[in-house]
Amino acid sequence: MTRIILTGANGFIASAIRQYNNDRFEFINVTRKQIDFTKPETVTPYLMEQDFDVILHTAANAQTEFCANNPELSHAVNVESAIKVAEAAQAKGAKFLFISTEQVFNGKTEAGPFTETDEVNCVTNYGNQKIEVEQWLNANAKDYVILRLSSMFGMAMPGVRPSSNFLMRAWNAMRTKTPAKFTPNEQRGMTYVMHLAENFDKIIALPDGTYHVSSVNNRTTYELCRWIAEELGYPKEEIDQYILPDNERYADRFRDYRLNADKLKGYGIDFGTVEEDLDRCLKDFGWR
Repeated sequence: MTRIILTGANGFIASAIRQYNNDRFEFINVTRKQIDFTKPETVTPYLMEQDFDVILHTAANAQTEFCANNPELSHAVNVESAIKVAEAAQAKGAKFLFISTEQVFNGKTEAGPFTETDEVNCVTNYGNQKIEVEQWLNANAKDYVILRLSSMFGMAMPGVRPSSNFLMRAWNAMRTKTPAKFTPNEQRGMTYVMHLAENFDKIIALPDGTYHVSSVNNRTTYELCRWIAEELGYPKEEIDQYILPDNERYADRFRDYRLNADKLKGYGIDFGTVEEDLDRCLKDFGWR
């Protein structure tokens, strides 16, 4: 059975992939107890003692504000340690799967969706740190896959703790009757995490390169969250009260982070539309 190291094993993406694929692969879970990614020198000794065929590297500090305020520490986690993990995979003859982000396009002024061949342009430390690792892999690695993810969503389930996502934020606003603001000055993807998990076996088999993981979305973030509330069955008058536009956020420049995922379709991996993804999620959790 293929042995896969999961870094960031307690995180949303890693735990969802593990839960769906537990009977297909043998997973070796790596958390902060095994490796302190703030100290890149701790990465190599641990990994070189392990026996594995694949590394899925999800460990990162993805908090934009933290990365902006702590550039050296976040660089150690997001760049230096990530490269050490990739080097260990190379030394072991293992495949390396690197989780990148739609944020590599957050500085673009033109409209998306963006393909894998479009030039990246980023205005945040977090996104630029991901770009730095991507560039290192393209120049130095073999048997590697870069997965640029859109915003991933899902609900809590045994063994899977979701990160903050648009579904959870919209639902929490409506069920607690607490007004929440969402910007109409942004467009981005929103992809059901279990859709990624069920295609993991195909992703492992991909040839070297960069791939976009995203469902198709044509709504702004504000429109998307209003639509989610509608799909959850809330009346318009309540949605008007609790899902509010944040017109100030990104008022200086409309952000379009959307990813074109057509490249993956050629390998039998189709993430469809955000409407299909949300419908499936609500069915999975008995809300349809």
